[in-house]
Amino acid sequence: MAYDVHKHTQKRVALIEADRALRVDSARVSRPLEDHADELVRRIRTEEAATVWGVEHEGVPHPFPGMEFLTGKDIISRTRLFGVIRKMPKGALLHVHLDLTVSPHTLLSFALQYSAFHIRSSEVVTSLNISSVVPEIRPFAPDFPAEASSLTDACYPPMSWVPLRRARELFNETLGGPEGFDRWVTGHMSINPSTAYVTHNNNIRIWDKFRSAAMLSINIVHYAPIWRRYIRQFLEDTAADGILYVEVRVNFSSRYVYLHFVSVMSDHFDRYMFDADGKMNVPHIEWLRIFRQVVEDFKQEREDFLDAKVIYTVIRDCDVKGLEDHLEDCLAMKKEFPDIIVGFDLVGDENTLVPLKDYLEPLIRFKERQKREGVSIPYIFHAGETCGDGTKADENLYDAILLGTKRIGHGFSLVKHPKLMQICREQGIALEVCPISNEILRLTASMPMHPLPILLNNGVPVALSSDDPAVFQNMSLSYDFYQVLVASEVTGLLTLGRLARDSITVLSQYSMLHGSEKMKLMHMWEDRWTKFLGELVTGLN
Repeated sequence: MAYDVHKHTQKRVALIEADRALRVDSARVSRPLEDHADELVRRIRTEEAATVWGVEHEGVPHPFPGMEFLTGKDIISRTRLFGVIRKMPKGALLHVHLDLTVSPHTLLSFALQYSAFHIRSSEVVTSLNISSVVPEIRPFAPDFPAEASSLTDACYPPMSWVPLRRARELFNETLGGPEGFDRWVTGHMSINPSTAYVTHNNNIRIWDKFRSAAMLSINIVHYAPIWRRYIRQFLEDTAADGILYVEVRVNFSSRYVYLHFVSVMSDHFDRYMFDADGKMNVPHIEWLRIFRQVVEDFKQEREDFLDAKVIYTVIRDCDVKGLEDHLEDCLAMKKEFPDIIVGFDLVGDENTLVPLKDYLEPLIRFKERQKREGVSIPYIFHAGETCGDGTKADENLYDAILLGTKRIGHGFSLVKHPKLMQICREQGIALEVCPISNEILRLTASMPMHPLPILLNNGVPVALSSDDPAVFQNMSLSYDFYQVLVASEVTGLLTLGRLARDSITVLSQYSMLHGSEKMKLMHMWEDRWTKFLGELVTGLN
């Protein structure tokens, strides 16, 4: 009997090894420092599973590792394990929407420094409606006459513009005064637990809240004097989180910027943001000039950051002619900024907006056009950001791969398609997985239910990303790394390290980084990884 158990145990070990053979952390050369650090982190995770997640917390019923992020965020932030991950070098951030990356509190503080900004609401703000009334904010010319003085005054005419500073100063004290004003505005710029897990708790309704939050922020972001400061703030936050390189998605869709303010759209409005006088006359080319200058200045000042590039993005709600116009604009921007534009993407709610198959003709023509023009703008498509099976959102995966996408944004439903997983593994098509975004947008109820382990076990390349941190309150990629680590007993620090390293490796297929820059980026990460491991082992022993 003892022999039978021993034989079974040997077979069991062999079966587990075979089952996990495709994982990124399986075929590595053992390094004592890495192994020791991994052991220490696993020990902390086990301890905190009992001491942190195994006890009750006020206002957080039934906590567990990998629980709903917005409910458990404060607990996460106080753990030792999160403190460790905060110090870890993350590699490259490959899926993040620049328009929604800076903290709402910081963004509001920027807006309050400019007299151009005004605010309005659809009704008088009271204690009964403050949680449901969403304001609008935008800049105007210096001579724009204020239409009212207080949003909380009983005589406030609905939809009347009030100077932002004055609205804050005169916000009713019963609603918290100026601090209450800040809470009201910033609260509507992000998604809170009640919204995600109660009132909008499905993958359809939560997008309504997401769009509302994005629209409130965008006219502050797209104000030229703030645009420069905004980019700088994003880069500082990114570098502070251990990220060495980033590819940001910048949304150039006209309706995204001007939905509330332009009743008749035309080409005249397609390529502009607000200037210092509140006029819409800052073209796309100027957006990217500012971006390039801010990035170059930042690189000169910092040794812990290599570069930032742009993926040109458009919301997938335009008609074919509109897409063609944007593709032409993208091509023009590529020619003007060959070292900045590194890809093209279509974004937005795949469940309700236009599927890739309806855009095939212009997208195929654009690939041929690039060959004639001697440029390369790879497709890096959002696809499969859905719970659907056989829906148009799910089937975007087929078209994305056939169109030659170099990476897939989200790809949540890919695990339903064994052949597509095989293709991604064999062709090195990485998935930009955004765990917290997926959970808050209700694709999954919690991290233990997320399909990421299926992708890893099938050898699909993965780059962890944060998506829209200003809306989802994950203002650090460290939160996504944390949620992944605590939701799996198989995943360890070495897994996170391989994912970070692979976020750099996947760039080798198409990135605009030159060979020497790619080598420098990998060396930067390797040096910081070794230093991190040494400090971790020394500090925890």
